[in-house]
Amino acid sequence: VAGLGGSPDFVAYVTSKHATLGIMKTAALEAAARKIRVNSIHPSPVNNRMMRSIEESYAPGKAEEMQKGFASGIPLGRYAEPLEIAKLVLFLGSDDSQFITGAQYVIDGGSNAK
Repeated sequence: VAGLGGSPDFVAYVTSKHATLGIMKTAALEAAARKIRVNSIHPSPVNNRMMRSIEESYAPGKAEEMQKGFASGIPLGRYAEPLEIAKLVLFLGSDDSQFITGAQYVIDGGSNAK
């Protein structure tokens, strides 16, 4: 979800995500005539190695506590699982989404609802 808002201490990362969103929108418009669909997926923290690294960098030796703290800020109370993100990717790649392009899919356990 870094491409949809701001986050202190992550200026380069957030900037790159905002740029990616602009690229997606432009690509969706440019590719539409060729029936190519382009969308973006915006997950909250995902239960993966990248988050372990972020947790450890925030609080060396206390990554588990950081994970609990981050997860407590997500209305559903947990990180996304990689399979949940994969299912969204599968949907967007299927014929079930054939009229969807230029869309932003937020999969964040309700974080953006706040």
